[in-house]
Amino acid sequence: METKTYLYNTLTKKIEEFQPNEPGKVNMYTCGPTVYHFAHIGNLRSYIMEDVLEKYLRFVGYDVTRVMNITDVGHLSSDGDTGEDKMLAGAKREKKTVMDIAKFYTDAFFEDCRKLQIKRPDVVEPATNCIDEFIEMIQVLLEKGYAYIAGENVYFDTAKLDDYYVLSSQNEEELQVGVRDDVEEDTNKKNKTDFVLWFTKSKFDNQELKWDSPWGVGYPGWHIECSSISIKHLGEYMDIHCGGVDNIFPHHTNEIAQSEAYLGHKWCNYWFHINHLNTKGGKMSKSKGEFLTVSLLEEKGYNPMVYRMFCLQSHYRKPLEFSWEGLDNVATAYEKLMKRIKAVTEEGTVDEAVLQEYKVKFAEAVGNDMNTSMGLTILYDVLKADTNDATKRAILTSIDEVLSLELDKAWEEEKGADAELTAYVEQMIAERAAAKKEKNFARADEIRDELKAKGILIKDTREGVVWELC
Repeated sequence: METKTYLYNTLTKKIEEFQPNEPGKVNMYTCGPTVYHFAHIGNLRSYIMEDVLEKYLRFVGYDVTRVMNITDVGHLSSDGDTGEDKMLAGAKREKKTVMDIAKFYTDAFFEDCRKLQIKRPDVVEPATNCIDEFIEMIQVLLEKGYAYIAGENVYFDTAKLDDYYVLSSQNEEELQVGVRDDVEEDTNKKNKTDFVLWFTKSKFDNQELKWDSPWGVGYPGWHIECSSISIKHLGEYMDIHCGGVDNIFPHHTNEIAQSEAYLGHKWCNYWFHINHLNTKGGKMSKSKGEFLTVSLLEEKGYNPMVYRMFCLQSHYRKPLEFSWEGLDNVATAYEKLMKRIKAVTEEGTVDEAVLQEYKVKFAEAVGNDMNTSMGLTILYDVLKADTNDATKRAILTSIDEVLSLELDKAWEEEKGADAELTAYVEQMIAERAAAKKEKNFARADEIRDELKAKGILIKDTREGVVWELC
């Protein structure tokens, strides 16, 4: 499709025309969940918008390879490299093993994604699968002088970089020691911005998952996994890296630092960040107890597509405030939309020129920095368009490849009703035939009258019994 895509790039702080490293091909990485608990709907806002981005790129003709990690080790409860591993905390909470916790919540995450029509990435890699890759990367960083050993842990030396804050636009004076929880400064660090690449047994004896390494028995830090996993599956050059705005610092900042030190060149060209879902009390988070899940929405009677549409109505770079009243409004809008779509028949022949015209309109609207609200506007424009229903159906089906609001279910319900009616009529015709064979003509007439009362007219012909709605 001849159309341009524009994205806001966190790296350059401006909207740019998207141009991948290799024409027609996109290497895309998504920071995956830390699977110690259910994902809340704030987490899932990010995955919905990343899903739209991937599907849009495919819609306009790119060959997309998307990779996502699963964090099942190494993510501590503080950004200051202190506190307890979140996976261990989850295991203690539920009195299960870490791997049992990881499997349960990984499955739960992908079930939520299924309900929200979020496509599973092409590659999903748990951190525990890649210990050898982490060790190899850390060894190279030590050899190049970008890392050092202190207190038996391995740290990345941020002082060796010309611009550590290239992504976050912070400076050392503004930097907090830790941005989650109250944390104490790690005295092993040469600089307060340094971060752990490998923890040893000497620091966390209670860690359930540990591996041998050149620096002692231990486990990897959180930041190293995304760099290693992306390079393993996408190579040395990446087009788009996605995540929530809370990943910008320190996680994505640290990813850039270690990846480019390891590779010796620029690593990723475009950084795509989604803003928070807030409540009136502020950012939604598990630690604050505001724990709204997809399952909870379903228990309250909401179709998961209502929450997806709720997210699509807002721009991904703006904070979105959740309220039950707001969700109710979207639920009403979605129900009305599906009723209008159900009324679109298959009548006519698809006008290919009109179909292409609307696909381009949609691509240009959404391609302006993932403007999904304008994409929804195009959807409503289709319903009002001066074209036949077959063409409308084709357009709606096409653009729903990106929006993924399950619009086709409006027609599936209709087909389901038709199939149920057909089965009922055929059963009654069979009963009538059996009654006539037994010379029970009164029963045969009763069946005919019952069908007629339901608006179904049957006729006996040489070819057999036929029926029609009257």
